Amino acid sequence: MSGNGIVIVGAGHGGSQLATSLRQEGFDGPITLVSDETDVPYHKPPLSKAFLKTPDMAPQLLRAESTYTDNAITLRFGARVSAIDLQARRLELDDGAPLPFDRLVLATGARARRLAIPGHDLTGIFTLRTADDARALRAAIPAAQSVAVIGGGFVGLEAAASLAGLGKQVTVIEAADRILGRVLAPAMSAYMAGLHQSLGVKLLTGTGVARLDGANGRVTHVTTTDGTHVAADMVIVGIGANPDIGLATQAGLACDNGIVVDGALRTSVPEIFAIGDCVAYAHWQTGSHLRLESVQNATDQARHAARVLAGKPEIAGYREVPWFWSDQGPAKLQMVGLAIGTTRQVISGTPANGAFSIYHFRDDRLQAIDSINRPADHMLGRRMLAANFHPDDALIAAGPAALKAAFAEFSKGQPEAR
Repeated sequence: MSGNGIVIVGAGHGGSQLATSLRQEGFDGPITLVSDETDVPYHKPPLSKAFLKTPDMAPQLLRAESTYTDNAITLRFGARVSAIDLQARRLELDDGAPLPFDRLVLATGARARRLAIPGHDLTGIFTLRTADDARALRAAIPAAQSVAVIGGGFVGLEAAASLAGLGKQVTVIEAADRILGRVLAPAMSAYMAGLHQSLGVKLLTGTGVARLDGANGRVTHVTTTDGTHVAADMVIVGIGANPDIGLATQAGLACDNGIVVDGALRTSVPEIFAIGDCVAYAHWQTGSHLRLESVQNATDQARHAARVLAGKPEIAGYREVPWFWSDQGPAKLQMVGLAIGTTRQVISGTPANGAFSIYHFRDDRLQAIDSINRPADHMLGRRMLAANFHPDDALIAAGPAALKAAFAEFSKGQPEAR
């Protein structure tokens, strides 16, 4: 090894975690963390909630800046990588100073999808992915009266709830026949729809967007595919994200809806690893080749990659139970596992009471649990899925206490789940 150490491209949840985890795992070589952002690594989930509603709030740091200096982690912020030179093992940066590496980790994340329809370039149209995005959106909120959110996914709905709470007239336009339809069961989608309507949010589902209309260069309306005109002096585009794989494809790494990695999180080039939202991998539970966008996945993959890069014995390939959350108004939605390929659902609790869980099964195997305001269900679910514990319908119907007791009995003598 030449002494150039490990270079990490991307300083989000995954990149920041990897840099610190490498030190925790005993790696004592050079570590350089490169980011095209200028902010010290920060939590992204609050950007669509508390950050939007609090004018003087700064991004919430993932860890103090001193953590990086104390651990001899070199920060190269505001630096855009233009290419990977595999032969020379170095990064080409826009500022002209190449950065050599022994091993490289791509933690480039994902970038918000943009609209490609007439009017997409009008002023008053925002995405919400980075702190700079959130700052621009927050600065425009006081002058906005009517807000159109295009896309009924997590980020759009979180922003919709936040803005409705600030007294704005909010309309969510979703092309699918229900909000959150790609990630939630119909019963949970219906509950969340009712919740947003109770907050004053208008929902237009099964509705596409034809164009954005404006006056004097600023957006004033959204015209839907059925000809409806939705007043909007602010538009938030929340139509998902694409993995940031430009550097990987330029370098010839294998990509398929993300940078393809193995169980050690190595790419098709052995000295290059990848983690987080930009990565596609074979998921142990579903058998599917997929890409996950979540804080948990990015940080857990970072910890796994750190063990591999530090030369620790590999227990197994990356195998963590995925979990997610979304705070929307008074609802804390928590999800664990993946409902891909499930065949039936069992509901525990009562949606009308604002606290319930949906258990997703593939035949008799529990694969996922979605919960509203039942955090104990979520935490137990993470342990049950990690241990391959599959309760039957009667046990779920008996209630959380019985389920917890049955799992405790099952766990006696079982190897402790990581």
